[in-house]
Formats: sequence, C-alpha cells, structure tokens
Amino acid sequence: MKQLYACLLFLCSVTFSIAQTLTGTITDASTQKPLAGVSVTVKGTTKGVVTNASGVFEITSKTDNPVLVISMIGYDKQEITASSGQPIQVSLVVANELLQQVVVSASRVEENILRSPVSIEKMDVRMIQQTPSVSFYDALLNVKSIDMVTSSLTYKQINTRGFNGTGNSRFLQLIDGVDNQTPGLGFAVGNLFGSSDLDVESVELIPGAASALYGPVAFNGLLMTRTKNPFQYTGLSAQTKVGVNHLSDPAGGGAKLFNETSLRYAQAINEKLAFKVNASYLTGTDWYGSNYTDIDPNTPVNQRGPSNPGRNALNIYGDEVAQTLQGIGRVSRTGYEEKDLSPYGVYSVKLNGAVHYRFTDKLEAIYQANYSQGTTNYTGSSRFALNDFHLWQHRVELRGTNFFVRAYSTAENSTNSYNSRSLAQQLNRTWVQDLDGNIVTPDKADATWFTRYAAAYNGSVENVTAGNHTAARNFADEGRFLPGTTNFNQQKDRLIHTAGLAGAGVLSKSKLYHIDAQYDLSSLVKVVQLQAGGNFRYYDMFTNGTLFDDKENKVRVKEYGLFVQASKTLFNEKLKLIASGRYDKNENFDGNFTPRASAVFSPTQNHNFRASYQTGFRNPTVPDQFIKLNVGPIIILGGAPANSAGLNAYENSFTAASVGAFASGFQADMQQGVSFSQAVENNKSKLVKSNVPYIRPEQLQSFEIGYKGLLGKNVMIDLNFYQSWYTNFLINQVVIRPDSPVLAGDGSINSAAAQDILNRKTQAFQLYTNAADRVTAQGASLGLTYFLPKGYRVNANSTWSKFNLLDANPNNIPAFNTPEWKTNLTVSNANLFDKVGFSIAWHWQSAFDWYSTFTELAPGRISSYSLLDAQVSYRIPTIRTMLKLGASNLTNQYRMQAYGSPAVGGLYYLSLTFE
Repeated sequence: MKQLYACLLFLCSVTFSIAQTLTGTITDASTQKPLAGVSVTVKGTTKGVVTNASGVFEITSKTDNPVLVISMIGYDKQEITASSGQPIQVSLVVANELLQQVVVSASRVEENILRSPVSIEKMDVRMIQQTPSVSFYDALLNVKSIDMVTSSLTYKQINTRGFNGTGNSRFLQLIDGVDNQTPGLGFAVGNLFGSSDLDVESVELIPGAASALYGPVAFNGLLMTRTKNPFQYTGLSAQTKVGVNHLSDPAGGGAKLFNETSLRYAQAINEKLAFKVNASYLTGTDWYGSNYTDIDPNTPVNQRGPSNPGRNALNIYGDEVAQTLQGIGRVSRTGYEEKDLSPYGVYSVKLNGAVHYRFTDKLEAIYQANYSQGTTNYTGSSRFALNDFHLWQHRVELRGTNFFVRAYSTAENSTNSYNSRSLAQQLNRTWVQDLDGNIVTPDKADATWFTRYAAAYNGSVENVTAGNHTAARNFADEGRFLPGTTNFNQQKDRLIHTAGLAGAGVLSKSKLYHIDAQYDLSSLVKVVQLQAGGNFRYYDMFTNGTLFDDKENKVRVKEYGLFVQASKTLFNEKLKLIASGRYDKNENFDGNFTPRASAVFSPTQNHNFRASYQTGFRNPTVPDQFIKLNVGPIIILGGAPANSAGLNAYENSFTAASVGAFASGFQADMQQGVSFSQAVENNKSKLVKSNVPYIRPEQLQSFEIGYKGLLGKNVMIDLNFYQSWYTNFLINQVVIRPDSPVLAGDGSINSAAAQDILNRKTQAFQLYTNAADRVTAQGASLGLTYFLPKGYRVNANSTWSKFNLLDANPNNIPAFNTPEWKTNLTVSNANLFDKVGFSIAWHWQSAFDWYSTFTELAPGRISSYSLLDAQVSYRIPTIRTMLKLGASNLTNQYRMQAYGSPAVGGLYYLSLTFE
C-alpha cells in the first residue's frame, strides 16, 4: 500500500506539472488600462497565447516556475518567472517601437530589424489595421522600393529593383512558407489566392536578390506573409467592406458597388489542439480597358487614328489581323472592344482552415487546406481572363524551436479562363460570307473578308461606293455578330469553352509538389550560429496538348536546392558577419551555386552599417522550357533540349533576318533577268546559320551598402545603395528551318536549303533562349520614420532606380519598366481623439516607357502620377468593433499603371471590423 501511495503521489505531481495553469492580467503602465492582444509565450517553447479584450490570459506549462515572455508592439518586452497558483499582474511600459521590431526572412532566423544584413521592410498587425488602402496588399504600394501595377480590381502585381511586368516570375511570394504561384502561370496572381486581412499577422519584404536563401524564384526579391496562429489569436473576427468605384469614369457606365466580407474563427480546444477557419468573399466591377489609341506598327505615326483603315487599337481585339491589299493599302479587320469580351464582374473566394497540434511545448504539427476561386483580367501577351480559376493548396508542417519540415501541394484548374484577343479573332471567323452570301469555314474567313473588302473598294460590288474605306468595311462586315446579340453570346460561350487554336479557352490542370526543411545547428556547433536546409520541388503539368505536347508525353520537372548559413558576432557584438551559400539543381540545367556574404557593424545599438554581396539566378519557368504551340505560320518552342528533339530547330536553321535579306536579293536579281538557279547562287551567302543556345538560367550579381539607425528616440533612418549586374536574360528568337541541311559538306550554305526557302519548304520557330548581353542597374532608397508627440507618426521614403543598357542589344533585354523615382509619405495617428484615428498615404512616381509583348514591344508612355489614400476610424470598445471610412485614390485620378492595362480610378469604402 505504501508503494502504491507513493506511485500515486508521483503521478499526481507529474500531472500537476503537465497541467498547471497560469493566469494573469496585462495593463498599460501609464494608464492602467488592460491591453488586448499582448503575446504571452513560455520561453524556449512554441507555446503562446494573446490576452483578450480585458487584458487577461491563461496559459499552461509543463515546468515549474516557467519564464514567460510578454511582448506587444509599442511596449518594452518583459520576461517574468511565474509561480503556479498566483495570479500574474504585469504592467507594460511604452517602448521605443523602433528598437523592438523583429524580422525573420532576411536571415531565416529571428533578428532585430536594425541589424538585418540586407534591406528589409515590414508591415505588422497594427500597420495593417491602420492602412488607408482597401487591403493590406494594396498598402504595399507605399512600402519603400516596391513597384505595383494593376491589371484588374482583383489582381495587382508587385516587384522590386527593375525588370517589372504584369506577370512576375522573378519575384517570390510566400504565405506561411508556401509559394503562392500557380504552376501553369509560373507566378503569383497578386493576392487573388492569398490571405484575407483578418488572418495576416505580418508581411516582410526583401527587395533584391534572395536566391542564396530562397532559391530561383527569389531573383528580384521576396514577400513573406505570416498568418495568425490559432493558439495565440483565438475567437471570432468579422469584417465587411462596402464601397463604390467607377465614379466619373471616362469610360462611362456609372458608379459600381464593391463588397468584401471576411470571417475568421479560431479556438484552442485544449493546450494541445487548436484550429482556425477563414472565409472571404469579394465582388465588384473591374476597371475598364478602354484605351483605343492606334498602335499599328506598320502605319506611320502621323497616319494612325480612328480613320486609319489599318487601325490596331490598344484595347480593341481582332483588329491585329491585317493585310496590305494591292492598290488599297493596309487594312485591318473590325475588332471587338474589350468590354464586350472580358468578364468585368470579378470576384474572389478564399476558404482555408488549419489544425495545430502540440505534441510538447517544443514541437507543433500543422495541417492547412486552402481553396480559392476567382475571376480577374491579366495583361500578358494578350488580355487574359482568369475566369472562375480554381486553386487548391494543402500544407503539412512539423515545427520545433530549432527546426521545421514542411510539405505542400498546389493544384490549379483554369476552368473557364480564356484569351480575350483570341476570342475576338475567332469570333471574327464565325460569320464571314463570301461574295455569294455563303458563310465560309473559319480557316477561310480572314482571306474571304479581305477579298470582300477589296471588291467593294475597287467598285466590283453593286450599290457600294468605290474608293470609300467606310463603305468597303461595312460591306465586308455584313453578317457580323454584334455584341449583346444571341448569336454573339452563343459563339462567345462556345469559343471560351474550346481550348487550343480552334477556340479561345485556356486549359491547365497543373500541379506543384514541394517539401523543404531547415535545422538550426547552433547549439551543436557553438562556435558560430549555423543553419542548414533544403527543398525538393516537382511540377506535374497538364494542358491536354493545348500548350505543351503533353497528351502522351507527360511534362514533369524536378528540382532541388540545399543551403547553409553561418553567422558570427565579434567585438562585443558590434560586428556581425554572415555567409551563406545555396546549390540548386533543375533536371534540365546544370547546377547553380549562389553565395551571399554580408557584414553589419554596430558601433552603438542605435547605429548599424551594413554591406553585402549577393547573387541570384532564375530557372526558366516550365512554359519557358516546354511550350510547344503550333500557331500556323510559326511554332512556339520552349528551350529545353528534350522539347525540340527531332525538330532540328536549334540545330538546322537560318536566322530570320538573313532569310529576309536573301529573299530581297533573290527578287532583285530575278527582276533583272537573272536565272532562278543563278539568283540562288548569287544570294545564298546572305543566309546565316542560326546559333541559338538551349535555354539556361538567368544570373545576377549585386553589391549593396546601407545604414539603419536611430536619431534620438523618435527618428529612424534607413538608407541603401545597390549596384547589380545581369546576364543570360531569357529572350525569344525567330529562326527558319529548311527541309534540307543548312550547310553543305564543305561548310558553305547549301543551295538546296536556299531553294527550300523559295519553295516554302520551311518551318518558322520562335525559340526560347538566352542573350549573352550584359547590363547593369543601380538604385538607392531613403526611408524616414518619425514619431511625433501626441501619437502622430510620419513615414517618408524615396527610391531611385536607374538602368544601364551598356553595349547590349535592346532586343535581347527584358524591359526595365520601372520609374526612375518613387516617393511615399504616410501620416497617421491611431488616437487622434478618444476612439478616433486616421491615416493618409501619398504616392508619387515619375513617368517612364512601358514595353511588353502585349504591344509587340512597342513602348507605351506611363505618365507621372500621384495617388492619395486616406481613412478615418472610430473604435467602439464596448462591442470590440472598429468603423473605418476610407478611400484608395481619393482624388479619383484615372491612371494607367501598365500600358494596355486599364486606367484605375478611386475606390471609396466603409468597413466594419469586429474582433
């Protein structure tokens, strides 16, 4: 009995140590009011909670007298030793916030933002709550170094340090460590498939190369979003936003309603198990693409305009199909306006849930599932409607205090997505009549339309005025399906649901699988802080032959990466040295090593000087490697060697320019009476065998210096300058492959190959490859944060970016697409009066030329513009609710941010947030 009694006592003591519950209240030291949202964690573990609206917390611990870490943005962190059974009373003192911010992404370990080895920006929960922009993602525009372009109400793309685009495969976006890209597109579609504001805890931005720690996608930078842990952020949160846009829109249509509703619920069932669920639904009317500027490259600028028979209007599609008619001139088909083709009723649905299980205080398992669906319009080589696009993600993670192992999958379904330009062209091929009034098949429609036009213009059609372009067009357009009619809507629907060259539909049911891990070896090595990690990624693409040759030949790509990082502090922690290196291998390319070295010198806590050498690389996307699309006159061919096997496109072809020179010379000789064979011999030397290398990764090297420090207690300065060198940019090159060998046995141009060109025994290819040219970019930024008396806060920053082409061929270099100057100014006060706060954000950027494949690389001017966002908020503590009245682009200035994308006006909203 004594032994049994002793065992029971032992078990009780164990149970008590496991189950002891600590409770307490946290207050503000100066006001003695309770503080909600204070983080309370057990030191050395993953366990943590936040205080409720009354400042009360409850946390369990397995150890006697645990050390609790109590922290909140804007207050000094405290560590206290807790005793079981005794209520804990803690008063937090208002701190110098600028000394408290911690970041993770710069070095993949926690560190003070002032001592980050590279430039980094951060938005925390409080900044997200106070932003005047309609969402946290929109608010990124006011972050130093960021460029943002709008393709749609539901799609904004961000970039840093140049070479910007509307679909950015050079910039990595992570949400809880999960790459937010869609596998088929190869880039993240803004926040269309991201997180709602209610679940975002913080956002960190690294401008510039981050490949040394994060791999090939982080070529231009990294955006890391962290969501709220359900153990710490419990309870119900709800938010609704109602608003209006399209006020005084030059494109017409009148004001349109905007609505977004979000819910978040999280609960810790016990000390081991917690869960959260999120739901968000946004709906509104998209911005209109209504710029009808004539951009036809084959018409002199002074002859372009609405009366140009060969007009190619920017946001009218189908009029790209044009011919030069003998004795008439250049004529284009009648196109359809974007508003009649694109889905302007856009929406976004985001659903996700996560379960967290703590095996111990130091080991936590997570399973998360995300489902997103939405519609947006994206400006690429055309205007694409990502219509009812679906994305599924699953994430499993095991996380300890010094390691994590994470696996996730992403699967997409393009559903009803389509190419708006292809839709217009195909619509134009469904109704064309021949001269006898019979509707012709689509393959003959364009030629027949031009025949009708020429006949009418030349006076061959009764009751049609000869020599009149308007009359000729009206005759050629007889039977045209008009927008809004039954025939138009039926054909539009059919073509949207027809993928491939016969329709406009875009088909992709591609998948991505990823596993990564990291371990902190510092406790084992001790001499230095040491982290190591790696990842494996697998792409499984499916387009059913519409984009890849994947009906039978599966397109699958594997890649992996390994990294190690060592850091050491010297001279009483005044000097921090960090070195890291990463090796990445894609199965289709040689391995790539990307090192990074940095130093931070801190003569005092308040002054930190940094210098770093960084490298970056970008693997070609899967479409870059494996696209195989026969569009009739040309085959678009990805640059992976296996993709062109048997086609002889890279091995046996002429440059397109030399084929043009040969044809011109041949025709000139023939007109002078030279015989066919002799004309061939006279001009074949003008042909040049192409020397197009297979595709390989892009490369960059960058050097950066910077300073981040405090002047007094209320002013922070962040200054940096960088210089970058780029090589191996991905480009496209057109070649002509003859049926015969290009070279004869003696190495000269083969006469048979030259004759193949004249006899149309050739195939044109658009090949993906790299340019050997080298270019540079440099830039600088200055940021100031100033805390004024009575709670006012001022943030100001300016960024300068400069591109140097050097001796490179402009045709071989992607467009820089970045304004030389960007400036932001934000003024805010969360407590302007009792329960009332406000914030105002002003953005300005200089004018620049935008180049893209949408306009066949012809430049379009983006004028300088400024945007003003503002909000005023009112807190209702008794019902834990905040009311906010705000506006994005308060002055309602309609501005195009990327040439070919819509002009964006003001969005005015009222939001109600309950937490």
